[in-house]
Amino acid sequence: MVSVTAPTLQSAQASVEGIASGLAGPERERIEHALEFAQSAYEGKQLGTGEAPLDHALGLARSIADLRLDADARVAGLLFAVPSYLPESGETLEAEFGEHVAALVDGITQLNRLRVITRGVVTGNKGAARQSQAEVLRKMLLAMVADIRVVLLRLASRTQTLRYLTRADDELRRPVAQETLDIYAPLANRLGVWQFKWELEDLSFQFLEPDVYQRIAGMLDERRGERERFIDEAIASLARELAATGVKAQISGRPKHIYSIYSKMRQKSLDFEELYDVRGVRVLVDSVKDCYTALGVAHNLWQPIPKEFDDYISRPKGNFYRSLHTAVIGPQGRTLEVQIRTHEMHRHAELGVAAHWRYKEGGFAARGAATARSDASDERIAFLRQVLAWRDEIVDSSDWVEQFKQAALDETVYVVTPQGRVIDLPQGATPIDFAYALHTDLGHHCRGAKVNGAIVPLDYRLKNGERVEIIAAKTGGPSRDWTNPALGYIKSSRARHKIRQWFNSMELGQTIADGRAVVERELQREGQTGAALDQLGAKLGYEKTDDFFAAVGREDLGVRQIQVALRGEAEAPAAPEVQTHRSKAAAGGGGILIVGVDRLLTQLAKCCKPAPPDAIVGFVTRGRGVSIHRADCSSLAQLKSRLPERMITAQWGVQEGQLFPVDVVVRANDRHGLLRDISEVLSREQLNVTAVHTQSKAGAATMFFTVEVDRIARLKRTLSLIEDVRGVYEAARC
Repeated sequence: MVSVTAPTLQSAQASVEGIASGLAGPERERIEHALEFAQSAYEGKQLGTGEAPLDHALGLARSIADLRLDADARVAGLLFAVPSYLPESGETLEAEFGEHVAALVDGITQLNRLRVITRGVVTGNKGAARQSQAEVLRKMLLAMVADIRVVLLRLASRTQTLRYLTRADDELRRPVAQETLDIYAPLANRLGVWQFKWELEDLSFQFLEPDVYQRIAGMLDERRGERERFIDEAIASLARELAATGVKAQISGRPKHIYSIYSKMRQKSLDFEELYDVRGVRVLVDSVKDCYTALGVAHNLWQPIPKEFDDYISRPKGNFYRSLHTAVIGPQGRTLEVQIRTHEMHRHAELGVAAHWRYKEGGFAARGAATARSDASDERIAFLRQVLAWRDEIVDSSDWVEQFKQAALDETVYVVTPQGRVIDLPQGATPIDFAYALHTDLGHHCRGAKVNGAIVPLDYRLKNGERVEIIAAKTGGPSRDWTNPALGYIKSSRARHKIRQWFNSMELGQTIADGRAVVERELQREGQTGAALDQLGAKLGYEKTDDFFAAVGREDLGVRQIQVALRGEAEAPAAPEVQTHRSKAAAGGGGILIVGVDRLLTQLAKCCKPAPPDAIVGFVTRGRGVSIHRADCSSLAQLKSRLPERMITAQWGVQEGQLFPVDVVVRANDRHGLLRDISEVLSREQLNVTAVHTQSKAGAATMFFTVEVDRIARLKRTLSLIEDVRGVYEAARC
């Protein structure tokens, strides 16, 4: 552990100039007041890393000032740890510095409480599991705050911690470094804050792989003088050519941080000498037109390297980074990377989301919709960036507050297991949803829950960051009340599907038990209690004994057929006499014409749900008339192989306006709003939906619809339109 030296008030006050840079007089006074308050609160205290709180606060606040955030953010940075040392300080902070500062400090405190969880992800998981949990945690960090400045303050705090830990031992800094690479550096990248990203990555890499870090740093240092002369020559040549074309440009050597060199060497299996961008220049111009002009000048001056050109202006990166990147064979035949962007693009590249953050008197508003992307959390980040970019153009503060709340609140809630694992659930999820997300059996046996140690009802709405523990019974199953939407017991489709699946299996179990009882009764009656049930089922056309029992329980298979199979007799029921005339469709016959039989009771088979103009065949049942199947129905094929004499010819005799139920399956990449978009197509085509069942697993969604149609041609057109919906890769009839 390193020694701690608290700064004097005079030295701390000397930092006011850097922290208050760009602020007006009254705001500078607020910075000075906050510094005095922090000095009093932090005196004699020490952070868990051993750093003095005031040292940390000053470094944090200077980083926030470098991002050019407002006075509230800088004041909050100075007061970041006050609640840890003055537990009842909430009202005091609000009275002394305003509600905005108090809210920011409270947000920092909430995120700081997640350190136990985030550190547990690093030490308790490996490989893909750690990466998956780290991604959930990054989303959780964003979901837990109503103000994006809190995340920026957290990133600044972590950067300051790593700076301090350069003087600490490995035992302390390695877990912090791994946590940073897993969670905070990718978060800085996603928000586009390059200023934090490169420092977080380089310092963490230095702690985790000191030998590799020193080797790459040594290779850079050995060639530093030579590289600087090469860069100077390249800058001079490019400046002359740009001036000749009338393009006003600012050119500089571009720093390359060590972790990005290491990542590229590892990902592309390259040696240090094979990297094209170790030597690079950056060109800043006034307009997008000048960017492409400068690109042409660079390619005319030096030979471009094939496949090493990226146009991030026309196709920005996910974090809205914009620039032109090209690699060329520069002076002396050496490779050189050239980055070209406008001054505004450069400001955004350096500061990311913070580049658009401005607080002005009178407040601001925001409007717009989230950028469409596959991941819901990325959509919210993109929307936040647009909100921050557009707010300078609008003046209604009430609209700004409402829109920003919509942007900041995700449709996902993140809760924690007793073991520290983070689970993401839909907003409004309950302990039952949480239990089913962990394991199906835990959901079935869920009888109660504790949230942060306190017992809560099963319809309790979980909130971000809460620690949830399920109280489970050893026996029993779910309640039918759980599936009642009016009672609000479940929110997730997974829980609803698993509960229905449980009851369906219970009903099937009862049907199988009923069928077994019938079979055993017939065996006793025939005096063949020792008969092999599997052989009896096989004789009747069933591969599995349970399928045999289920058919008997549903009365698809009659007692007479069991008796015939036991006695070894050949059943030969009289087939209906086939005549040459056709009957008219009976009023209750569903619009079916049965050849040779007038006014015969008919019903559409539930297994295949035929509809005009499907080719159909009738099957004579016992006591329920004729069951109408599609000619290609697999169930009909089994019946035909066992009981061909019961097949009967049938045709459609559809009445005008008659509707038929048809099952449809849609498979797609899961995303927010998918069900809504598909429902809009069905509504637009005026198809009535009588049942819907959806399930999602590993990013893939499967949706089953039962719709009413008058003809299949109309259904085919609708399925084609559904396949045009974004993310859908199959829409077909079951």
